[in-house]
Amino acid sequence: MNAPTPANQKRMARTAAIVAGVVVGMTGMAFAAVPLYDAFCKITGYGGTTQEAQSAPAQALDRRIEVRFDANVAPGLPVEFAPSQINQNLRIGETGLAFYRVHNTSDQPVVARATYNVTPHVAGQYFAKLECFCFQDRVLAPGEAAELPVVYFVDPEIVSDADTTEIGTVTLSYTFFRSTDAAAALAPAG
Repeated sequence: MNAPTPANQKRMARTAAIVAGVVVGMTGMAFAAVPLYDAFCKITGYGGTTQEAQSAPAQALDRRIEVRFDANVAPGLPVEFAPSQINQNLRIGETGLAFYRVHNTSDQPVVARATYNVTPHVAGQYFAKLECFCFQDRVLAPGEAAELPVVYFVDPEIVSDADTTEIGTVTLSYTFFRSTDAAAALAPAG
C-alpha cells in the first residue's frame, strides 16, 4: 500500500478538523437547545408560554375576557393543589388577582415547583404575569397548606392580532412537580 502524498495528508487533516468542528458544534448546540427553546418560548409566547411584565397597561379596554384557572399535580407528589376560584371575568388590560391553594398531605417535607401554560396557545404571548409562584422551589412542611397569589393581565394587543382577536376565554393552567433539586432546598442554611 502506498503512503498518502502530502497533498492527500493535508486534505485528510482538513476533513478531520471539519468533522471534529462539526461534532464539537453539535454537542454545544445540544447543551444550548433547552435554554434557547425556553428563551424562544418566552419571547414569542409559543406553546402557551406567558409573558412576565413589570407593570400593567395604563388603560383597560371595555371588552371583557374570561380567565379560567386549572391546577394539576404530577403523579406521586403528595399534595392537593387547586385554584381558589374557577374563573374571573375582567376587562382586557385590567389587572387580575387569583389564588391557588396547595396542601402537603404527607408526613414528610415536600419540595415542589409549579410550571404553567395558557390555552389557547396563541394567547400565551398576550397573557402577562406581574407576580407568580411558578418556577421557584417551594418547601412544604408536613401537613402545611398555603395560598399562592398570581397577579396578571391580558395585554390589550390581543384584540389587534388576527389570530387572537376573537378569543373570549383563556385558561391559565399550573402543574406542580417534585423539584429536581429537593436535597439542596431541604439542606440547612449555613
